[in-house]
Amino acid sequence: MGEVSYSAIDRAYPYQVALPDDICCMHNLTLIMEFCETRGLHHLTQHVTAVWPNGKQEHYRLHCFADLASAEPFRDHFGGVMFDPKRDRENSRARGAWHRKDEYKRILESGPLRVPEILRV
Repeated sequence: MGEVSYSAIDRAYPYQVALPDDICCMHNLTLIMEFCETRGLHHLTQHVTAVWPNGKQEHYRLHCFADLASAEPFRDHFGGVMFDPKRDRENSRARGAWHRKDEYKRILESGPLRVPEILRV
């Protein structure tokens, strides 16, 4: 199967949980994959760039689920922010930025996930 477009993911998997990209790598990725596999939670991932009012930018990984009943246990376990692709993407464009309204704060821990030491610069 080829790569699925962002717009196709947004339509088929509209329940999306956003976590900072650097918290979703290495051992943390294994934790995420094992959690979803053992619970039968099928999901796809994509990326979005979050932009704050002060100009700070950070890459986020969107964990995309077909239904809320699958997204909620993921968010309850790992934390994160519910992302609505129709509301949160710039001009509702499939690759549009996520313009945040809140104040930027670096997230180093979320649920059982921790940013690896090598990425804590």
